[in-house]
Amino acid sequence: MFKHRQIQLRLLLFALLLTTAGCETLDGFLAGMNKSAGPDVVPTEDRPVLDPIDGNIFTLASDEQTVIGEPQIVFAGATDTFSDLARTYGLGYDDLIDANHGIDPWLPGEGTPVLLPTQYVLPDAPKRGVILNIATKRLFYYPKPAEGERQQVFTYPIGIGRVGWETPLGETTVVAKAQNPSWWVPASVRREHAEMGDPLPSIVPPGPDNPLGTRVLKLDMPGYLIHGTNQPYGVGMRVSHGCVRLYPENIEFLYGLVEIGEVVTIMNEPYQMGQKDGVHYFEAHAPLEDDTVLAEDRLQALLDSQVGAEGQALNDHLQQHIVSLSATPSGVPVSIVQYDATEVMARARVVHNIVEPDPNEPTLAEIREMMNEVDAEAEGETL
Repeated sequence: MFKHRQIQLRLLLFALLLTTAGCETLDGFLAGMNKSAGPDVVPTEDRPVLDPIDGNIFTLASDEQTVIGEPQIVFAGATDTFSDLARTYGLGYDDLIDANHGIDPWLPGEGTPVLLPTQYVLPDAPKRGVILNIATKRLFYYPKPAEGERQQVFTYPIGIGRVGWETPLGETTVVAKAQNPSWWVPASVRREHAEMGDPLPSIVPPGPDNPLGTRVLKLDMPGYLIHGTNQPYGVGMRVSHGCVRLYPENIEFLYGLVEIGEVVTIMNEPYQMGQKDGVHYFEAHAPLEDDTVLAEDRLQALLDSQVGAEGQALNDHLQQHIVSLSATPSGVPVSIVQYDATEVMARARVVHNIVEPDPNEPTLAEIREMMNEVDAEAEGETL
């Protein structure tokens, strides 16, 4: 919390520096796009309720499109939790936390409108293979399109390495695949468990107690995998020992698509900009608490990279506006020509609640207990 406050203070200082640095000209990239007041928001209860979009598979209209999906709003059921809603709509638990400040994640309450951040800025990287952005806790996969077909992109939430067990960055490849794998427990993990009085065997066989789930993609980084999980409520959080976790249904689908030898790019970009249908968006996530690069440095690098066809820079007013948006990261792409994020709620699609209670799933009380354990694990207090 203290470090997050430090980041906020740095960003505010950064905004002041931009304001006092002088303004040579208001011309330049997007100069004609003056900020406008946020639109009036039609009450959610007065909007038509539509079918939800497919939150995992998108087809790009052009090579220039770098934003996919659209935000949605769903009315929570009487017993829905953020875990239920996240898995149903292709999101991670933290995605809903970041987009819905002030709503109880364990029991939002029947009829409570919950914003589903199902719009994404694509990573600023070549559209090939698998891309993992650990800052946004999201995977993107670009299958090679057939001749004459549009590029598709599949996207899924991921669980990543917690503090002290960071998921490494860089480019690698898939070197092996396995179904129903055994888990050869690393010595470091066994040592940690032994110190906590919870010893592990050297090998965990396939089955419901195997944390790798039913599918594994092995990377050309010794000890690192993309895999399923037997604890799906932790997807979208920092809970692993460095590997990347997906919901069981997501890894099973992805497993059939990704081939051995495919490129995997792992990046850490909490701030992203993209465009769709001529609208420019900014997406901000809270930087990882152990990020070695200052938040304002990451943001300035992004702003510096935004240039038009003739090399003109983003104008000062829009830069200041983007800095202000970054101070309250929600993980939702926001149109940068608006003063605030009300435009997100104005254009969000109100959709049917399709959460289906599973009698085999844990009860609300059990989920609360498990999530408390996950929160403690993420803080490094327990596994």
